[in-house]
Formats: sequence, structure tokens, C-alpha cells
Amino acid sequence: MKSFLYPKLNPPSFTWVRLDDGAEVAKVHEWIQPLTAASDSEISKNADFVVVGVPLSRSSISASGASEFPEAFRRAWKGFTTYNLDEDIDLAEMTAVDAGDVPMHVTDIRRCHDNIIAASTAIHQHFSNSKVCAIGGDHSITAMMVKGLHQAKPHEKIGILQFDTHFDLRDLSDNGPSNGTPMRNLIESGVVEGRNMYNIGLHGFFNTKDLKQYATEQGVNYFTLRETRKKGIEETVAACLDELAAKVDTIYLTVDMDVLDIAYAPGVPASTPGGMTTAELLEGVLLAGRHPKVNAMDIVCLDPLKDTQVQPTVKLGTHVFLTFLTGVMQQ
Repeated sequence: MKSFLYPKLNPPSFTWVRLDDGAEVAKVHEWIQPLTAASDSEISKNADFVVVGVPLSRSSISASGASEFPEAFRRAWKGFTTYNLDEDIDLAEMTAVDAGDVPMHVTDIRRCHDNIIAASTAIHQHFSNSKVCAIGGDHSITAMMVKGLHQAKPHEKIGILQFDTHFDLRDLSDNGPSNGTPMRNLIESGVVEGRNMYNIGLHGFFNTKDLKQYATEQGVNYFTLRETRKKGIEETVAACLDELAAKVDTIYLTVDMDVLDIAYAPGVPASTPGGMTTAELLEGVLLAGRHPKVNAMDIVCLDPLKDTQVQPTVKLGTHVFLTFLTGVMQQ
């Protein structure tokens, strides 16, 4: 089952058996359609949303099985309906497709990153009017997805809204293009200006002072979780989106699941105490989804192999994805 984007993308690592019996769509696994060559022309015109798996975690600073999340994410769909009771919205009214996975090399991380850029470029060119969600993978994929977006739409200025415990501004000369360097990678490559990056969720003892100094020098906008809670997550996110929208043409949302408190995210290699609650993250993602300039997003650093038996973190990552789409429908 190869899509028309092959070999930039491989077929999804897991697909559900679909019964074409005319029944009303009720579950997410019945709704999201795998992309095939046969569906090329129709879906290219009508897809509201495109999902792509980016199964890379060899570039993680800490040991991670985040490469397993795209498949676990797809398997989790059966546990969710398309109807959001809180917002009285049925996502099945949108057309969503699963474009498959970016092919990865066994050992060559640079080649993996080049593949991500190529796949991102192709997706944003073919689905120029669709929202795009990348399912990581570690946070190194963000720089590559954004570079692909930039190649597909070189005349658009890009801004970043980041939910994260970390700055992810480590020195590339020491760390290479790892999950600790994606924002610095984008700044130093000239793809995104520091002043067009907004990071919400920083807290505790998990960043070094030199990274804060670099962020300040580059004009990165950052908000600790403590000050965010004092101001309110809704007001903080709304203000960031308003400022970004005044400066850029398109906003890329990146959700590093390590922004969550370790109590809520056992399946995250770098999860920490003192992080966001589930409710705070979902509220922030919903607000981002509602903004018309947020045209792409990713969910990264979720390791199903570290999750507990009932997969609470995988389910939460899926909930984040569906919450973002709820916001998209509310635009």
C-alpha cells in the first residue's frame, strides 16, 4: 500500500482493518484514512489534516524509544471517539489522512534528518492548505519538519510556539542535531528568528544558566511555569499567539511531552517533577488549535516502552492530538 509520496514516505507502520459497510464513523480509527496512490487526487484537494509519523529517537540525549510512538499512537485510536463532549464537536466532519512514516536509516542520523526535511517539504507542497501533524520521535525532528516547511513555503516567515521543560538551545558544536538543540538549530540556520520563538513551561532545575543567557541574547521569549500559572495558562498562550501572529505568516506548535509533571507522564524519558498538569497542557493546545495561523504541529519525546501497562502517556499524547484538532474546528 504505497502512497503517491513514496519513497519520501513509507506506508503507516500500523493500519486498522477498515470495513466499508456504510456505517456512521464513531471512532478515530474508523475516521483517519491511510493515504494511498488511489486516493491521490481527491484527498490532496480535500484533506483538512495530515498525520505523518517520524520514528526517530537515536538523536536523543537520554536513551529513548520515542521512535515507537507513531505505531503506539495509531493503535490507541480505537480507544477514542471522534466526538468531543466538552466542546460538542465531532471531528469526523473533517477529512483526515495518515500519510505514513518518514523512512529512517539504521545508523546515519544525518541521513534520517535529511529524510525528514524532504518528507516535510513534499507534504507541505502536496497538502498546501492542510494542517500537518508530525508524530515523533524525539525533539530533533522539529528542526527538520520546520526546515521542510520553510523549503515548501520559502516566502513565509515562521514562528514557534513551544511547550517544553527545556530551552532546547544547547550548542550544536557539542551536542550535534540532537533533541537538545532543535531551537538553536533553527536560529543558527536562519530559518526562524529567536524573537519569533515562544517557550512556555520552563521550570525547576533542568536548564543551565548559559542556555538562559543565550535565549536572552537571541531574543527568545520564554515563560516559566510559575509565572505562567500566576498569569494563567489561557492568558499566557493567547498573548503569545497574538504577538506571534503580528510578526509571522505561519506558526508551528511543538509539544514536548516532557513539559508535563512526571506524575502525568511516566512514558517520557526526561519527565520531571513540577511540570504542567494534563489540564494545563490540553488547554494550551486547544487555544493554539483555534488560531488560524497555527498550521503545523508535532508531538515529541513520548516513549511507549517506558509507559506503564495501560499506556497512560500514549493515551495522553493521542488526547493532545485530538484536542488540537478540536481547536482547529473551532476556528
